[in-house]
This record gives sequence, structure tokens and C-alpha cells, in this order.
Amino acid sequence: QVQLQESGPGLVKPSQTLSLTCTVSGGSITTMEYHWSWVRQAPGKGLEWIGYISSSGSTYYSPSLKTRTSISRDTSTNTLTLQVTSVTPEDTAVYYCTRDRNNVLGPEFWGQGTQVTVSS
Repeated sequence: QVQLQESGPGLVKPSQTLSLTCTVSGGSITTMEYHWSWVRQAPGKGLEWIGYISSSGSTYYSPSLKTRTSISRDTSTNTLTLQVTSVTPEDTAVYYCTRDRNNVLGPEFWGQGTQVTVSS
């Protein structure tokens, strides 16, 4: 019954910071069996994994995005956050948060996704 809902600005200017929130309901983000990922899909391209945060708060990022990406959480509100700095139009994509079961490849549950466009 877990539900994930992405939210945040749909338009970001180049060089600025993209900030998104994932609100999780029906389950705790500290449950040790799961970790939580951000994934994106640019127009005409496949899914790209951005990174994840574990039930204890440890993070790991895609090497191609590590220098610009930060994933964090707020356990008091059961929410996840994604920040991508110094954005360019290549960061335009639909962004998803997901729940992944530890040691299983691929997400179990997805949010509906939110469109982010980087444009001046």
C-alpha cells in the first residue's frame, strides 16, 4: 500500500539548482528491507538511475552525476529530497522516486513522476 508522490518546480533555469521532494505514505523510509532511488527519463531516452538513500541514510550516486547530486531525507515527515546543481537543458526529464527491495534489481514501486524542464 506504499505510495510515492514527487513534487517540485516544473521549470528551472540553467545554472540553478533542481530540487524535488518525494512524499512517502503507507510505509516508513527507515524500514531496513528497502532503499529509495531517484530515476529520470529524458525525452527520447531510456531510464537513468540517479542514486539512492538507504534506510539508515547512507547514499550512493551514479558516477556521472555524483558531483552535482545530493539525496537526503527527513524522517519526521517521511520524505525524500533530490537536489541537482548547475543544471543544463540536458537535465530536462521526468523524475521518479522509487522504492527498491534490498538485493533485488529494479524498483518495486514508482511514483507517478514529475516533469522538470530546464530552460531560460
